[in-house]
Amino acid sequence: MVDVHFDCTRCGNCCRSTKIPLTAHEAVDWLSDGNEVQVICEALPWAVDRSADDPEAARFKGRSFAALSDLLPIRVLVTLVANIPGDCPNLLPDLRCGVYERRPLVCQIYPAEVNPFVQLNKTMKACPEDAWASHHPLLMRDGKLVNADTRLKIDQWRAAEALEVVVKRQICSALQISDAAVAQEGFLIFTPPRDALLRTLDAALRGWYAVNDKLSAETPWRFVTDRSETAQRLSRSGAVVLSPNSSTAAMACEYIGFKRQAMASATG
Repeated sequence: MVDVHFDCTRCGNCCRSTKIPLTAHEAVDWLSDGNEVQVICEALPWAVDRSADDPEAARFKGRSFAALSDLLPIRVLVTLVANIPGDCPNLLPDLRCGVYERRPLVCQIYPAEVNPFVQLNKTMKACPEDAWASHHPLLMRDGKLVNADTRLKIDQWRAAEALEVVVKRQICSALQISDAAVAQEGFLIFTPPRDALLRTLDAALRGWYAVNDKLSAETPWRFVTDRSETAQRLSRSGAVVLSPNSSTAAMACEYIGFKRQAMASATG
């Protein structure tokens, strides 16, 4: 494999028109600063647990919670994201980060990947070509990160994903979110009122909600998909399925479908 060198050129490209995944604590900070956080929901049927033999399935299971879509056992993956439709609110005129010391972990990790099953692809990154010049510090060798600090931050991110599953389940319950896209096929993106999400996050992080795994299975979830064959397959399995235009979620949501060739494995 070719060595990958990298150094930030402070172009600001990665700070524009994006959605930045956040830990729950980062989401509290982002909301407290007056910014918008969205909730992305996706799910997979889970009638048969493949996690013992499939590393990607094990990763999905570790980041998701158990639930039911009518008769079908499923697992729901929830991601909190900073919604940045234009310039990041923390991007200064000279293209420096205004919250550099407390910027989200994903920003600190970029352009490395947090998903162990996704290889870094320079063409998929927002960085200009000169950011990858060979005279820059070595980032990867033989497909492995050589930067110890980045590896540590990736470990911190993955640990937070696993630890915050209960928090995210409680957020969905409190905000009456119970629709999800089919993982690998699309995202269902909710935009809760900022104050409501901040209160809910604070309560969940303080442990004010009861923790009971049985509750997650009792909450009825619905799949949202724009693929007729997927809808038919899920319906035959006993799930509740809606088209994006027929969703009756408690709050406004947006469905984003993936191109079929773009997704071959579990998300994130």
